[in-house]
Amino acid sequence: MTTPRIDLALVGGRVRTLDPAQPSATAVAISGGTIAAVGSDEEIRALAGSGSAEIIDLDGAAVTPGIIDSHLHPFMGARQARGADLMDARTIEDVRRLVAQERARCAPHEWVMGFGLDYNVFEESGIHASLIDDAVDGAPALLMFIDMHVGLVSSKTLEVAGITGKETFPEHAEVVVGADGRPTGELREWGALDLAKDALPKLTEEATYRLYADQLKKFAAAGITGAHGMDGDLTTPVLLRQLEERGDLVTRLVMPFWVTPDTPEETWEAYAAARDEAGSRWRMGVAKFFIDGVIDAGTGWLCEADSEGEGLSAFWPDPAKYRRAVKFFSERGFQCVTHATGDRGVREALDAYRESGPPAGRPGIQHRIEHIETLQPSDYPRFAAEGVTASMQAQHMMWLAPDRSDNWSRRLAGHGRTDRAFPTRSLWESGAHVTLGSDWPVARFDPREGMAAARLRRPPGETARGAYDDQTLTGLQALEGYTSRAARTVGDHDRLGQVKAGFAADLTVWADDPADTDADALLQLDVVMTLVDGEIVHRS
Repeated sequence: MTTPRIDLALVGGRVRTLDPAQPSATAVAISGGTIAAVGSDEEIRALAGSGSAEIIDLDGAAVTPGIIDSHLHPFMGARQARGADLMDARTIEDVRRLVAQERARCAPHEWVMGFGLDYNVFEESGIHASLIDDAVDGAPALLMFIDMHVGLVSSKTLEVAGITGKETFPEHAEVVVGADGRPTGELREWGALDLAKDALPKLTEEATYRLYADQLKKFAAAGITGAHGMDGDLTTPVLLRQLEERGDLVTRLVMPFWVTPDTPEETWEAYAAARDEAGSRWRMGVAKFFIDGVIDAGTGWLCEADSEGEGLSAFWPDPAKYRRAVKFFSERGFQCVTHATGDRGVREALDAYRESGPPAGRPGIQHRIEHIETLQPSDYPRFAAEGVTASMQAQHMMWLAPDRSDNWSRRLAGHGRTDRAFPTRSLWESGAHVTLGSDWPVARFDPREGMAAARLRRPPGETARGAYDDQTLTGLQALEGYTSRAARTVGDHDRLGQVKAGFAADLTVWADDPADTDADALLQLDVVMTLVDGEIVHRS
């Protein structure tokens, strides 16, 4: 048997392989982007020999399979997560101060942008443009809420975008108006948000490209080697080829085509024709749907109305068309991905998948549902029984208060729904395939925060706050959700998600093993190195 030529050897480490046949090791040998061997320092040094292999002594650092985020928006996020970071703003005064600072950084002609607004900030005041008009000094402004489904715009934005009152949309979207019929500045869902976004000054093609490339480097610096992207269209393969050709695709990506209620059926056909578009680190083959919106804004689809009398409408005005679209793409071999936050939305997605059957010609690939923020008890066993992946984002729990005083919990009061919030552990224990991700830019993409949130059900470090409930995962489960289970979700379990000979050399090196690190200390855990295809794409 020919001994492979070793390009890189990592020795002196603590390797958690997630390979049941060889759970641990101290060293890894890499050849041509593939893991050639996993073993002891002596074995790997001998294999590397006296050739030209680079040998890196990890000095006790921990190696895991490369981190895969199962749900983030790499390109939409790079465009929209600009301006003031409002994720930690807890009062109107915080928001106004940060927005005013952003206005001072902007040129006179620039829009003021921001992201991460917390609904709880507006509990007493309501959501209104007048709250930010002074802070932006009369400039056009667009501030996105944490879920990226709702925005707050300034009065100047309403003027330049020509938003003067109620609008009709092909999906469940809304320009919120006051008693006088005039827009308040709150825009709910994509159709309404696009009215403001269409008025935004356009970035140059090169400036947009640099946003994308720089964002992928930020993922790598956090230990992310791959991601399941959640925003894509027919231009996405062109962009991915460009990133790959220019050496900027440092993150492995599986990308979808977005299918909305107003997507023409001719576009369905075009998506189907582009199903197998792929490169060495990217591929398409996924169809992404939204069956509802978000609980916080009353657009999540519920079995019973929320406390504001909302939540009884689907994002698709004609749910039968949604089911037909799912069947169309499933029959053409697409993995179908559906955003569903409310219990009725989840049930409708499960029903659509049961009707369509699994992706044709793709054994082992399951359709999936994203978010699952509340779920009817009778639907828990359906995920395992019907072969549907539960894609969960534990960071969303960090905005919920244990005393149920937050906006999300107040809206879902009654019917036992807050007792079934983000049921990660219950689904895991039911035998469902559960995978984890961040939903960036809705939450921060840092997988250390994601794993901590899955283990704590509260923000890491806030020990006095207490957990929302008892749906926590173990440290090992949280790591699996970001590695081996994420790989299996998209059919990559035979090449990713384990440190194993013959697998792609996608590895994350940490100062310590994240599965064994105290969850409250995970954010302080250094990412030492990130490798994709054996290429070191980040090194601290």
